[in-house]
Amino acid sequence: MPVVELKDVKKQYMLGQTRVDALRGVDLEIEKGEFLAIAGPSGAGKSTMLNMFGCIDLPSEGLVRIDGTEVNRLSDKELTRYRREKIGFIFQSFNLIPVLNVYENIEFPLLLRRSLSKKDRADLVLRFIEEVGLSDRLRNKPYELSGGQRQRVAIARALVTQPLIVLADEPTANLDSETGLRIVELMRKINEEDKTTFIFSTHDAHIMREARRVVRVLDGRIVTADAAEVR
Repeated sequence: MPVVELKDVKKQYMLGQTRVDALRGVDLEIEKGEFLAIAGPSGAGKSTMLNMFGCIDLPSEGLVRIDGTEVNRLSDKELTRYRREKIGFIFQSFNLIPVLNVYENIEFPLLLRRSLSKKDRADLVLRFIEEVGLSDRLRNKPYELSGGQRQRVAIARALVTQPLIVLADEPTANLDSETGLRIVELMRKINEEDKTTFIFSTHDAHIMREARRVVRVLDGRIVTADAAEVR
């Protein structure tokens, strides 16, 4: 069963008096463990698709199914809980909390999980801090870190809840090319070792080269969904 399924998904919204057709009948299936890039020019519909995968937005028409659940049918409260439990987010602007250190930023999403003991929470945080190579930066605040280190914190924060899917919106856009390359390699390593599903919205040619599949979007439609060479 696909981990993500879109069937004839359409999304319209109003921009002033103008109706914008952001998605125009999208069909797509994504399997568990994929490392997939959604590519296309600005305004093509990439971010709208990512919002569908992340249960941030719902379709005007069509069906969105995540891990077998038709998210169209969920209430706002159920959608919030579903996002918290199933989805990890990585943003191009990092979105770290400035007053919290590395450990606290990564721990933050776990504080909503009352079933976790303090020890279990600490074990998870330390595991993912080590996985992204920041064990020596536990007590540093975001302003004391480089751009690449901040993105590593954001990756660990997305992974610490052990989500089904990680969504990354232009995760290398604010990084220099060398740092961006290392970040992509880190995410690819995590994908291969932990079988975490990664879905990117990107213009980055290196992410597209590393992806196992590239879905190209234009004017709200999928124009190609190419399988990359299996490495």
